[in-house]
Amino acid sequence: MTVSAENLNRTSDVVKSPVVIEIPRVNVTPKIVKNTRVNVDVLKQRIIEQKKKEKVKRTVFFSTVCVSLGVLTLLAS
Repeated sequence: MTVSAENLNRTSDVVKSPVVIEIPRVNVTPKIVKNTRVNVDVLKQRIIEQKKKEKVKRTVFFSTVCVSLGVLTLLAS
């Protein structure tokens, strides 16, 4: 097996490494919240709204199931 000069020229190309650019880091200090009070009424209202949404989802789901069963019963008979 002979090695041609053309093959040597192709494989002997020097591959340059990529240039790495360093980005300076900026020190960010976290903000300290001084007001630690929690408005309980707001939290209660959020819980009430969340429960309402869950109730609506359950109602829609069960209504869909009931209607689907009714339609299947009508089609089967």
